[in-house]
Amino acid sequence: MFAEERHQRIAELVGAQGRVGVNELADLFSITQETVRRDLASLEDGRVLRRVHGGAVSLDRLSRSEPSLSERQTQHLEEKQRIAAAALALIPHTQTVSILLDSGSTTAALADRLADWTPSNNGDELLAITNSLPIAAALGGSSHLLLDILGGRVRGLTSAVVGARATEQLGALRPDIAFLGTNGVHADFGLSTPDPVEAATKTAMVRAARQIVILADASKLGAETLVRFATLEEVDTLITTAAPAPDLAVALAAAGVEVVLA
Repeated sequence: MFAEERHQRIAELVGAQGRVGVNELADLFSITQETVRRDLASLEDGRVLRRVHGGAVSLDRLSRSEPSLSERQTQHLEEKQRIAAAALALIPHTQTVSILLDSGSTTAALADRLADWTPSNNGDELLAITNSLPIAAALGGSSHLLLDILGGRVRGLTSAVVGARATEQLGALRPDIAFLGTNGVHADFGLSTPDPVEAATKTAMVRAARQIVILADASKLGAETLVRFATLEEVDTLITTAAPAPDLAVALAAAGVEVVLA
């Protein structure tokens, strides 16, 4: 195989998997590790990937890489709908329930389903609390839901309300369930997101709620971004769309996290 063909194949693998290892590529192409390293260096020079210890990662796996909310709303749509359906099933049908909805495209898919919520019995109430402007807009027209929105500074990239005012309000709340999005779910690093201020708001949500449910499509599994907002031990349930890799599966089991495949 010519070098150009190998480079194309490596680029495809990084795009599909998010990360490739030097040993893996050496075995795949029957070449030396030194040749793999030269290939990765060439691809990094061409801004195709980023070399890391032991291999390379796609550029969207860098610690501060973060697509806008509008970009994320066009990605993994079918997976997010499956996650939203599984998340909706976790909300109990009781007289009074309070839920906390984090900002994000997957939580927005859950909010779209909640917009049609109706009580099972007369007098049943569902209170939704959110820091997301789009989610608040989606739920604001419901005649059945109660809706609270946190106050604070709006982060333009994600349309999330963040900052000291939001975290202070969260410190005075104890919602029954928090549904949170994440940019990464990692065996060692836990749950992470690229922005420190948004991470602080997510941490406050984790500390506030009685039950923590993480909504993450398969592309988030194994990823690390800049700021950890929760450890695996702080999570009750992970709803995702593919079985985690063995190291992550072991870490989730050790932390007592229930994994729901949607």
